[in-house]
Amino acid sequence: MTTFVDQITLHLNAGNGGDGCVSVKREKFKPLGGPDGGPGGSGGDIVLVADPNTTTLLAYHRSPHRRSDNGGPGMGDYRGGTNGEELVLPVPLGTVVKTLEGEVLVDLTQAGDRFVAAEGGHGGLGNNGLANSKRKAPGFALLGTPGVERDLVLELKTVADVALVGYPSAGKSSLIAAMSAAKPKIADYPFTTLHPNLGVVDSGNTRYTIADVPGLIEGASEGRGLGLEFLRHVERCAALLHVLDCGTLEPGRDPISDLDIILGELEAYPVPEGQKPLTERPQLIALNKIDVPEARELAEFVKADLEARGYRVFLISAVSREGLTQLNYALGELVEESRAEVVAAIEASPRIVLRPKAVDRSGFQIRVEGGSYGNLYRVLGEKPWRWVQQTDFNNDEAVGYLADRLHKLGVEDGLFKAGAVAGSTVVIGTGDGVVFDWEPTMSSSAEIATPRGTDPRLDQLHRPTAKQRRADYLDRMDAKEEARQELRREGETGFWDVDAEIAEDAILADGTVDYDDEDGDFDDDHGVEVIQLRGESE
Repeated sequence: MTTFVDQITLHLNAGNGGDGCVSVKREKFKPLGGPDGGPGGSGGDIVLVADPNTTTLLAYHRSPHRRSDNGGPGMGDYRGGTNGEELVLPVPLGTVVKTLEGEVLVDLTQAGDRFVAAEGGHGGLGNNGLANSKRKAPGFALLGTPGVERDLVLELKTVADVALVGYPSAGKSSLIAAMSAAKPKIADYPFTTLHPNLGVVDSGNTRYTIADVPGLIEGASEGRGLGLEFLRHVERCAALLHVLDCGTLEPGRDPISDLDIILGELEAYPVPEGQKPLTERPQLIALNKIDVPEARELAEFVKADLEARGYRVFLISAVSREGLTQLNYALGELVEESRAEVVAAIEASPRIVLRPKAVDRSGFQIRVEGGSYGNLYRVLGEKPWRWVQQTDFNNDEAVGYLADRLHKLGVEDGLFKAGAVAGSTVVIGTGDGVVFDWEPTMSSSAEIATPRGTDPRLDQLHRPTAKQRRADYLDRMDAKEEARQELRREGETGFWDVDAEIAEDAILADGTVDYDDEDGDFDDDHGVEVIQLRGESE
């Protein structure tokens, strides 16, 4: 049964965004109160968090498929959809996140480090959020965009200050158990340790961690044994401690030859760019098992040769704990020096400047691709692709809105410059994308019937103000008075035989005269003739 996993492939699918709502507010005495559709909720993100309480990737080895919650759809009465809950995945300190192609995305080395591995989809706006002074009643809403779906490789590299390297059964696990509170499995046969062990050691005012690399033998860098699989755990260590077995009974082995083989494997292991090679890091040598008389004699014999190579050599016994105090303080000094170098490098590193995106960036690019049936024009960019995902292509008004957005972004001008003509094939997005037969001016049946974003029912709700009603009343009274004055002037000149008092009844409210077409006379409300043409009547 697998108990330790340091590399897994994680399949992530973030939540989709909720669709916006199309709704018109209806209340008593307000049957058409305007658009009130709310936006959809955003899909939940999937976040990797470095957790010091998590020590292995075993949970993701057994369950590699992870999915976050979707966002809820928008609702009427301006109510927005619920946001999908964020999915937090704890990972051990020292987890490196990579793509399937091997590109390193992030290195989670500090407790609390967060990385958004997959972003949730955006919620679509409701028709209330799309309304403006020119688009008073949108008959559409934006769809929610799908969440990011991707595969990532998680690789665990143990975060330790000192790495213990050496042949199997050299006593590395026993040394960790003697110097710290770690309780690794210890037995008298090779390859007892099947995964790295960590221990925390106190050295005066310095606290550091040590880790052993199991199964390091000759040919480990080429895949023999378990060394190649676990050599990655040495990459982060500031110092190396070679644990050499002075009590081995295997023929052809001695501390000097063991050291040369281990150094050769460390030299052959490639480290990431920017890091020191393993053999160039500070190194100490511990000659172990001196509690055995023959081993002590051998250790004292080879100590001078090792010191002549420039190494600091310590004679120790993990069983009797002899020499561990001096070794502990020596390792603490190396760790302090390494930490000081790291701080100095950080202070000397150039300052990171975060600059906002340029306001004049177009946000898209057009790529011309040849094909069997002529050129294909591919529009690439985050905005155009997101807008296409948000469009309901069964709604003509929504398609027209997409055309307006692309035109304002400058896509049409870019297509013209790229050589596109009416009827050219345009693809938005990578891969299959969304294919259009491009027309320079996109219109829809909704635009022909009524302007996009308008509703004739809402136009009927226009009510004049009190000031407008008063002005209309005064205009009618002035027109009526002017008609009266005209009749009086004509009567005074003798052109009409007018009974002024009765003739006033023939003036309508709008200032016009009630004229009877049948007999050519002006009649009052009772049909009595009040005006006759002088000289022409019988």
